[in-house]
Amino acid sequence: MIDLYTWPSPNGHKIHIMLEETGLAYNVVAIDINKGDQFDPAYLKISANNKMPAIIDPDGPDGEPYCLFESGAILMYLAEKQDNLCPRTRPPVIRLSSG
Repeated sequence: MIDLYTWPSPNGHKIHIMLEETGLAYNVVAIDINKGDQFDPAYLKISANNKMPAIIDPDGPDGEPYCLFESGAILMYLAEKQDNLCPRTRPPVIRLSSG
């Protein structure tokens, strides 16, 4: 089960939506930014830049726990983890003629 460290915000909502849409199991851990929870030393080990959201996936690459922060990076990671939301190969480059 993925641990999602978040607080109600647009960036936090993005991750909730993605996790719901993918059906991946997750647990919400509240990071109260009004109380400064994002500066707690334990949280800084997960999100070095003290931002949220952040996740810990206990079944990350190579089966090892994986910490990730920044909503865009998390969204990309979850899409790749789901295995049907990202292409496996890049599309061919289309070259436009200069004439």
